[in-house]
Amino acid sequence: MPNLRRSTPPMPPRFAMPSPFTWGVALVFLALFIQGVMATNLTLERLLRGGVNLVHFIGRAFPPDLADLDVLAWSMYETLNIAIVGVTIGVIFSVPFALLAARNTSPAPWVRSITRLMIATMRTIPDLIWALIFVVAVGLGPIAGVLAIVMDTIGFAARFFSERIEEVHPGPSEALSATGAGRLSVIGGAILPETLASMTATSLYSVEKALRSAVTLGLVGAGGIGVELAAAMRLFNYDRALTIILVILVVVIGFEQLSSQIRKRVI
Repeated sequence: MPNLRRSTPPMPPRFAMPSPFTWGVALVFLALFIQGVMATNLTLERLLRGGVNLVHFIGRAFPPDLADLDVLAWSMYETLNIAIVGVTIGVIFSVPFALLAARNTSPAPWVRSITRLMIATMRTIPDLIWALIFVVAVGLGPIAGVLAIVMDTIGFAARFFSERIEEVHPGPSEALSATGAGRLSVIGGAILPETLASMTATSLYSVEKALRSAVTLGLVGAGGIGVELAAAMRLFNYDRALTIILVILVVVIGFEQLSSQIRKRVI
């Protein structure tokens, strides 16, 4: 008689019993979450009181104050300049950083390790901290915001640039090397052209990111419309603050739509 018993099929991974390590990570996360809720004193009473204060803020903010709209537009234009100049310089510097950090273009393993550490450091430090450092170094004004955006952009863009460079198909590079081309010729003739579309998309994302960052950098004196927003909030001019928020919203959404159209044509 043939054996009619069927073996039980293995459970899919998503239904399998978690390992002890997974249980341990989950318990640690749960403990940190509970401790965080207790440390922040997150209570229903505070949430209700905050909701009432938010209603009062909205009531005092409407209607928005449009008296100095030309001044706010100029401040927003300065913020846009900070973002574009900072990202442009940052992207230019990101390319050599990425070439030194990529496995297939770095001249030596120790150079790659040091470069990746530098990129990670620039990416790890928040842009607001960079702004505070440069405000101390060069003083108040847009130059501190530009330098902060440069450092943040290098940390953000160089990482993605290097990963894209490592994904390049080696065929064209090997063909150029076989003809006697040097390292720089291979990079300029085979690697960078293949990564140009991806780098362009990343650069556009960097501008969107920098535009939001430039607003917050103004809160610490790095220029732009953030200075106007900080002053309005400190003086309880909530109607003027609402106007500033609306100006920021219009510009950011407008640039996001523009960059989306550019990415569709490039990629």
